[in-house]
Amino acid sequence: MVKEPQVVSRDKPERITLDTGSGTLYHKKGRPGELFLLAAVYGAAYFSVFLLLGMTAYMFSKGFRVLSLRFFTTVTSYVKGTRGIAGNLLNTLYIIVLALLAAAPVGVGAAVYLNEYAGTGRLVRLVEFAMDTLAGIPSVVFGLFGMVFFGGVMGMGVSLLNGALTLALMVLPLIVRNTQEALTAVPESWRSGALGMGATKWHMIRTILLPCARPGILTGLVTGESAALLFTAGSARFLPGFGESFLENGAGLLGKVREPGGTLAVELYLQMQNGEYGTAFGIGCVLMGVVFGSRMLLKLLCREKSEKGYDKSQGRSQNRSQKRNQKRNQKRN
Repeated sequence: MVKEPQVVSRDKPERITLDTGSGTLYHKKGRPGELFLLAAVYGAAYFSVFLLLGMTAYMFSKGFRVLSLRFFTTVTSYVKGTRGIAGNLLNTLYIIVLALLAAAPVGVGAAVYLNEYAGTGRLVRLVEFAMDTLAGIPSVVFGLFGMVFFGGVMGMGVSLLNGALTLALMVLPLIVRNTQEALTAVPESWRSGALGMGATKWHMIRTILLPCARPGILTGLVTGESAALLFTAGSARFLPGFGESFLENGAGLLGKVREPGGTLAVELYLQMQNGEYGTAFGIGCVLMGVVFGSRMLLKLLCREKSEKGYDKSQGRSQNRSQKRNQKRNQKRN
């Protein structure tokens, strides 16, 4: 007598359980040690969030009353009796842009070489050791190096350009490491697929890897550094001189990089030293707003570019499929 085959329903697969002595794989009893570690992990996560929210709330409660339009459009002057951060905002913008222009090409190029071309060798280990060592050096040491080398040897003196180059040296290890991690996170199948379709390695890096690593490239900038910039960029609060013509204004903005200037973090430190705690808390609110705003803007830009890239790739694939179908129909006819 032949047995009829059993039909297994695919809609609701059977649950397979394995008895391990202390419960099944689906209903395993929690041990006290595991529960304690789980509670500790959740507690650390919630504590970090509450700590950030508490610091932000305390900072804004102390410094919100100082924030006004005049605070953002004037310069601190003890002679005129004004308090403002217009010059410090401009100096911070100069430092960030110049440091990014100096550090991003070198950091991204080093990360691409280490991750895609170098492989594993003695030179790679030496470069990675140098990056780790640079990341652990205190900022005061970078400030002293920038003051002696860029300021003395290169003849830049105390200027925004000196501070930007010093800050570029500080954030270079962060950009290299962040870019390496972003490149490593790209699936290997994307590389193999691009190379298998005939793309060159540089084309694959330029069109696939670097767009995916864009968020990691820009997250290494340190906007709140004060110790190194106090030695290299100075603490001046003045705005550049503006003339009547466009050329004079452009020359004044370009010449600002050769002049000393204090950033927001340096001004916050000086206000704390002078006992102006209200102004210091107001500058702290502005700094936190700049950090949060830059991070949110970076995420939005990267998300929009990734969606546009995905839409373009989808459109190209649809166009290719349509062309193939047209060719097949022409051959049949």
